[in-house]
Amino acid sequence: MNFTNYFSLELICIVVNNGIGRKIAKFSKTLGVSGSTVCLGKGTVKPSKLLEFFDLVQTEKEVILIINDSFSTKSVLEGLNEKFKFAKPNHGIAFSIPVKQLIGSNFVEPKVLDEEVKQTMYNAIFTIINKGKSDQVIDAARSAGANGGTIINARGSGNHETEKLFNLEITPEKEIILILCKNEITNKVVNSIREKLNIDEPGNGIVFVQDVNYTYGLVDQTKKE
Repeated sequence: MNFTNYFSLELICIVVNNGIGRKIAKFSKTLGVSGSTVCLGKGTVKPSKLLEFFDLVQTEKEVILIINDSFSTKSVLEGLNEKFKFAKPNHGIAFSIPVKQLIGSNFVEPKVLDEEVKQTMYNAIFTIINKGKSDQVIDAARSAGANGGTIINARGSGNHETEKLFNLEITPEKEIILILCKNEITNKVVNSIREKLNIDEPGNGIVFVQDVNYTYGLVDQTKKE
């Protein structure tokens, strides 16, 4: 096993409209990225009568995940932002979060970084819930001040996550809801999701929060220096 905890890693996460993911994955290799994973999802926007009439409240999205060393993450994100213009409306968002440990992957010539305490402006809230309940998560988050989120399809396999149909065990599908928000409202958003979805009850889901390092494409763009 390869425990790469001697140098810093970050997870680059990019959310774009359907069909752009492959282009980003291909272009990222020109920036020195060794590989990426593209997931399908759907985005949510604040509803309006006009959007609801035309059924445009939810849009298909692709989520690109890249593990990268912290030394070059900033330049990778800047290169992607320059190419795909995340700051323009509906062009997507990109951000990075720290990775504590990586197993099963090797990086060429990793750079050792000094540990330092950094302040972040945004948090990434991940909620894993049974399929069909993502709208409740989004509603709970919005009631606490969040703008919306990205929903990713998944599948669970825990002690409380199986049901029987004609004596056959069925593993229910899951949804991962990714929400970016300013850190001053993070606790309020998390508590709202926790209370309205009864997260503390076994099998009802989990919520975890990560600090965000760099962000591109958000209304209030910020980054850690």
